[in-house]
Amino acid sequence: MTFIPSTLVAVIGPVEPALMAAWTAHYRRLGIERFLLAFHFPYHVPDALRHQLLAAVHDLGIVPAQVSTGPWHEHTNTELRDALREKAGDGWHLIADADEFHTYPAPLTDVVAQAEDAGRRVVGGLMLDRVAPDGSLAPWRPVPGLELAFPLGGHLTHRLLLGDPRKIVLAHSSVTVASGNHRAPGHRPDPDTLACVHHFKWRAGVLDDLRRRVEHFSSGTWAEHTPAVRSEASRLLEHTDRRSGRIDVSDPRLAFRRVTLGCLPDGWAAEAARITTAWHPPSSQSQSGSTISSPSS
Repeated sequence: MTFIPSTLVAVIGPVEPALMAAWTAHYRRLGIERFLLAFHFPYHVPDALRHQLLAAVHDLGIVPAQVSTGPWHEHTNTELRDALREKAGDGWHLIADADEFHTYPAPLTDVVAQAEDAGRRVVGGLMLDRVAPDGSLAPWRPVPGLELAFPLGGHLTHRLLLGDPRKIVLAHSSVTVASGNHRAPGHRPDPDTLACVHHFKWRAGVLDDLRRRVEHFSSGTWAEHTPAVRSEASRLLEHTDRRSGRIDVSDPRLAFRRVTLGCLPDGWAAEAARITTAWHPPSSQSQSGSTISSPSS
């Protein structure tokens, strides 16, 4: 009998209460019943914002599993996530950041059944970055919502930032998931049935967050294991600084087009499989620059 993945595990930072409401509603529609959430707030976050977010979460019927304050070291997210997975217990866990909205090729129960039948203990996804029509880092309101505020989806993360766009979206409790939920060592997702991970990161306020991240990682205030996260943030800041704070949605290499959470993008299975199979970490030469990789990667 297939175990239904009814538990979602996530580490949440200081996001908008409206985003939490939209995110929770999205995953409840997918069949998630149990939310195991850890909230972590860096010291710069005002007390009022922290209290507002936690109150909104309680109004959604969710009691946080953990709330903490302190530096956001590179290992912080992984440690909190792993503690949540331990608490979640045996079975399949859905893993998603607060700005990640999954769209699957089939109902969750069927997705897990297919993985189990194939002897796999993980299901993979590929990030598709959602942005405003003009590429601005826009504020948004619950009405009309995320979909209309950020209707374009493209490959910003790996083609501009040179980041890893792969995600482990479902994992059995017996599987260890790497930092950032990008890999599960020893386990390979089926590249032909990848979920679309709609990435709503590029909202108002993110540029300040990225500048803070670069500053804290560069100074050692926040500990890092590799310069990858800081380098990705720097590439985005360099890109937007040259474009009056906007992302260039007209660049064909980034492949922005209109998409929706309601279904997979046209041609997604082949597109996602091609990108996932070809992706590799950036070379030492590209680590120091802001090179955009070719559309085939």
